[in-house]
Amino acid sequence: SFQAENGFLVTNDQGQRSLDGPETSMRFGVARNTELRLSAPDYYHDIVSQTGIGSGFGDLTIGMKQQLGPAHGFDVSVIAFLSIPTGAAAVSSHGYDPGLQLPWSRKLSTNWSAAGQFALYWPTTQVDTRTLTGESTFLLDRQLTKPADAFIEYAGDFPQRGGPRHLLHFGAAYKITPHQQLDIHYGVGLSS
Repeated sequence: SFQAENGFLVTNDQGQRSLDGPETSMRFGVARNTELRLSAPDYYHDIVSQTGIGSGFGDLTIGMKQQLGPAHGFDVSVIAFLSIPTGAAAVSSHGYDPGLQLPWSRKLSTNWSAAGQFALYWPTTQVDTRTLTGESTFLLDRQLTKPADAFIEYAGDFPQRGGPRHLLHFGAAYKITPHQQLDIHYGVGLSS
């Protein structure tokens, strides 16, 4: 099987504004519970600001997902990936950055489900320096109609260096066809 996702993101974070896209993620099903993943480099455009990071293409990411369950009513998977420094000097991390994610979900009722993720990331933050970052997310999803649902999500990042970052994320999805979906979402920081 093959699945492709695209998106466009506008970010306003501590006075820095940027646009990025096309956020292309491709998934290739190679076995019943296994997929290979490829995220093409996004183009980041810095909207002129005093703290701008610069514009250019980001890094390429390759990975793999293995579905582990369902187990005791939970759907559980493990995702391992590696970001490869292929991007522009102003945008790339300049390092090979691994990550490990453990997403889960559980149906609570006909219209409600819960989901979340535990993750570890090792991004390159300075030349040859990595900052181990743990991440936890928790999401509640409500099916509104057969093709539409809405969600609220909490995400917390806990880096080895520096303080934690907390985010509240809201969104909705509408299934245009059985194979096409339109999402819109908005996040707001809960920490300085």
